Amino acid sequence: MTTQTQTLRTVAGIINSVETLEGAGFLVRRPFPKSSFSEFDPFLLLDELGPVNQKPGQAKGAPDHPHRGFEIVSYVLDGRLEHKDSVGHAGLLNPGDVQWMTAGAGVVHSEMPEAEFNRTGGRLHGIQLWVNLPQRDKMIAPRYQEIPSAQIPVAQTKDGSVTVRAIAGEALGAKAVIETRTPIIYLHFTLQPGASIVQPVPKEYNAFAYVLDGSGLFGTEQERGEDGQMVIFAPDGEEVAIANPADATQPLDLLLIAGVPLNEPVVRYGPFVMNTEAEILQAIDDYQNGKMGHIYA
Repeated sequence: MTTQTQTLRTVAGIINSVETLEGAGFLVRRPFPKSSFSEFDPFLLLDELGPVNQKPGQAKGAPDHPHRGFEIVSYVLDGRLEHKDSVGHAGLLNPGDVQWMTAGAGVVHSEMPEAEFNRTGGRLHGIQLWVNLPQRDKMIAPRYQEIPSAQIPVAQTKDGSVTVRAIAGEALGAKAVIETRTPIIYLHFTLQPGASIVQPVPKEYNAFAYVLDGSGLFGTEQERGEDGQMVIFAPDGEEVAIANPADATQPLDLLLIAGVPLNEPVVRYGPFVMNTEAEILQAIDDYQNGKMGHIYA
């Protein structure tokens, strides 16, 4: 008797988001880190800002703060955000834009609503993902990859029922333009009612889906995942199955994120993520002594 090799992954668990305040007081939904679930190697944090309709003058952001030892991926779905940092970089993120910031040895930066957007108000919706850096790359020079929406590869199934934006990795023939320090998949799928997709994910990758909107069926068991939930896939196959039920009343909007685990010690203190406590103490000292620089108007 032979056993057929399993290719589709099962669902290992579903994580509910918690609401928490960040920056100057804006509300985010966060599946991790929290007390019961701190990290998902190589990922350190996932925050969903909004969607929220901001009144004129009331949009809040994240004023000057430091980072060292990891990467910060900002993906704007609605609204406009301004970025400034201590190495002289400044930019504007419009709807659909992605910024992949490698903090490395350290940078002080700010992320604030763009001035005109703050004046007029409007819908604000964004995602921030923290990706750990391997020990060998913790102290590399800061680097930015800013990809405007028009340059993010987009693909569809032949019938148009599934659309994907390839931020990192590859899907439906669309290959991302972003370079990552370790192998990463970051795909934004939209499935119409009745649509399904089977996406290759190498077995050695840790993988999860985060539901932005709607309700879908995941894995071999067709386990249901809802808006604001994180669906963790077990490392028992090389593909993940996702479906939007035929009786759904709206599209299923989700992120599929996966990466090769680093399997290294993680020591974190707020905006610093290193491998030892001594390195964290050094990061605090370097920041307090201005070695990560300052943002100048």
